[in-house]
Amino acid sequence: MTTVVIAHASFPDTRLETEALAAIDATIVYTGNLRAGEAREAAKSADALMVTIQEVDADLIRSLENCKVIARVGTGLDAIDIPAATERGIWVTYVADYAIDEVSTHAIALLLNHARRLRGMVASVKAGAWYDAARIEPAPRLQGQVMGIIGLGRIGRATAAKARGLGLNIIAYDPFVRLDQDIKSDVDLVDLDTLFSKSDYISLHTPLTASSRQIINADTLKKMKRTAYLINTARGELIDEAALLTAVREGLIAGAALDVLTVEPPPPDFPLLQDERILITPHGAWYSEASKLDVRRKATEDVLRVLTGRKPLSPVNQP
Repeated sequence: MTTVVIAHASFPDTRLETEALAAIDATIVYTGNLRAGEAREAAKSADALMVTIQEVDADLIRSLENCKVIARVGTGLDAIDIPAATERGIWVTYVADYAIDEVSTHAIALLLNHARRLRGMVASVKAGAWYDAARIEPAPRLQGQVMGIIGLGRIGRATAAKARGLGLNIIAYDPFVRLDQDIKSDVDLVDLDTLFSKSDYISLHTPLTASSRQIINADTLKKMKRTAYLINTARGELIDEAALLTAVREGLIAGAALDVLTVEPPPPDFPLLQDERILITPHGAWYSEASKLDVRRKATEDVLRVLTGRKPLSPVNQP
């Protein structure tokens, strides 16, 4: 019997996966908590794991007796110990093109909310001050301003393309990207210090790694313009949140828009929620009905390929 453990809280309906894996007569075990006793026991003998943000560390991987593939139902891989999986002969896969349009559009929406001072305008109208829009906060023309992008993967490039359509000049930092035919005429690659000092908007699209963790910190925030605005739709741990709050309160930067936090959901007294210059959305940049179905379908397709003796379409290791 083939068993697939689906461990995430986002999609408790497993009909799509069940239908896709019917060809191999797979038994689906769903859990919202991979650490629960019954779930861990099921994972121990499972042929495949499908996870979103559940941590799959070396200890858990060592307990897997039959697992052939760990499928990340999404893109971020920081919660999976890939070397441990490789050592055990387990494929690790992800959905490489997941929510590119949705996340890049969300980043631009957060930018426009600030650029056009929408929050203040709406509050003004609700307060009965119909003609006070220009007094809320000075708003420079967006065209010609500089957007700095940290991370030029698929989502970073899509964000750059949309920002260019708004007339922004794009600079970017990515140590793993060189100028090529796709981006050389559209993006200026710069070092981090240049990006921090020149950008009017900074948007984070880099994976979470040892080198990118808290890439936004007290020191880098001091290098930014006082009028700069920070956008994060990638990973919460890219930012030192305490340093960000201090920078906003002290006027070192103009504000921030965050779709991801280090703790999700945040507690009611979470300090970043208390400052109106910091806009927080609930890790929803990925969402559309199409993306919700795509990510499940593509992750399941790679599980099926591995369990039928084929190479996955989107592997991140070579066990």
